[in-house]
Amino acid sequence: MITAIVGRNASGKTQWVEQFRRQTASDKLRYIAFRDSYGPSVDSAYYLQLRWNQHDIDAETPTVREKLGSLSESDHELLRLFHLEDSLDKYIITLSSGELRKFQLVKALMSKPQILILDNPFIGLDAETRQQLRDLLKLIADEQHIDLYLVLAKTDDMPDYVEKTIEFPQSTPNTQSTLNIQTSPTSLISSDEVIQMRNVTIRYGERTILKDLNWTVHSGERWALTGQNGSGKSTLLSLICADNPQAYACDITLFGYHRGESGVSIWDIKRRIGYVSPELARSYHRDIPALRVVASGLKDTVGLYVRANEEEKEQCRQWMRVFGVEHLADRSFLQISSGEQRLVLLARAFVKNPELLILDEPLHGLDDENRQLVRNVIETFCQRPDKTLIMVTHYEEELPPCITHRLVLKKQK
Repeated sequence: MITAIVGRNASGKTQWVEQFRRQTASDKLRYIAFRDSYGPSVDSAYYLQLRWNQHDIDAETPTVREKLGSLSESDHELLRLFHLEDSLDKYIITLSSGELRKFQLVKALMSKPQILILDNPFIGLDAETRQQLRDLLKLIADEQHIDLYLVLAKTDDMPDYVEKTIEFPQSTPNTQSTLNIQTSPTSLISSDEVIQMRNVTIRYGERTILKDLNWTVHSGERWALTGQNGSGKSTLLSLICADNPQAYACDITLFGYHRGESGVSIWDIKRRIGYVSPELARSYHRDIPALRVVASGLKDTVGLYVRANEEEKEQCRQWMRVFGVEHLADRSFLQISSGEQRLVLLARAFVKNPELLILDEPLHGLDDENRQLVRNVIETFCQRPDKTLIMVTHYEEELPPCITHRLVLKKQK
């Protein structure tokens, strides 16, 4: 039996799954939530820049091969199908968001479960891999007689072979309202060239992630950044956001300042950028209110260590109102749904009126209505003068109409 569990963000899907798991023998069931988890041994020490600061990776951090254990021929076939054979000796921490999802799927399927629950299994995967996954899940469910449950917020991800649908109605108040984004004060632009990269190459050991990349982004341009899982999209963004130490060895100019130039700190760069990504969501593992998560965007920190004043709190509430999550301001970030977390982090990205908006898979885990809401906010924000956008997505329909340029990265051999 293949069952889809569908509903809006915070409609009760996760609670249903938790109750079902409690009622089912654990040795028969495997559940993957796809929340970018590396496992307790890594997550407990995780910080936002760890993936790119490889000298900080602990010697006990496992590789993909170590996490998977002994591999049969059928296991190798799964690895080949998901293009993970070349990733066996990578540290888990260095996997891209999409690669991590593929790894989690392979690990779950290797255990040959009787019941498999996949929470938003298709997010973060490129189009080719999404289709491969759809075909594979049908094949495995039929051949191994697995009861498969697909928890979906994005209804157009539902495979046509689903036999049963459990639908949850909206259960939280719709508090979305309009903020006059276009009349907000604009920022001072110091250079027409927001980003300039010349022959940028990034390597980790024997692996080349980016090779001889030349790229110039001018103020007011809106870029779609695309490419297969593992092609280097998040690595490229880490160079712009001042999170990757290899940036200092590269010829990179940001906002008219050469990277490493005397008198220009990473905070001078970060204060001009609004940023959201799958890695950012994983970095918030403290039990703090959602309002403080948004306010941390004003200070460019993960977690707020400087108390926001009343004016700043109101600014945060305004942007939470735009994204329909103001009612969650005092709720623990860790206790709200993954879709609500994404909306809170989007409010964090916009809250300081950035010159450069970097959105790495911003619609992850959002239902159809919230996806349209976010696209509309992005479109409206980018209609203002001198606002520059870089957006990563594997879904063409998620791109807002304002996109003017494209950069497609190729996975290095």
